[in-house]
Amino acid sequence: MPECNIDARGKVARFVGGVGSITAGLLVAALLVTDTVTLGVGWLGVAGLTLGGAFAIYEARAGWCVVRAMGIRTPL
Repeated sequence: MPECNIDARGKVARFVGGVGSITAGLLVAALLVTDTVTLGVGWLGVAGLTLGGAFAIYEARAGWCVVRAMGIRTPL
């Protein structure tokens, strides 16, 4: 597992963001399935939201942030 580089506030922020992203992905998927909306990149957007959310939850669980690992300082 990677070395921890975020504190408890960062973990919570990443977890909440990840859950929100997955929720948004499921909402967009439901809208696409019911033909409520049609998007040019529809299913790619769903995949991006869902995978991005899953990665954010992984970062929260591991206590590791890829952006911080690259040397970029984040506010949390």
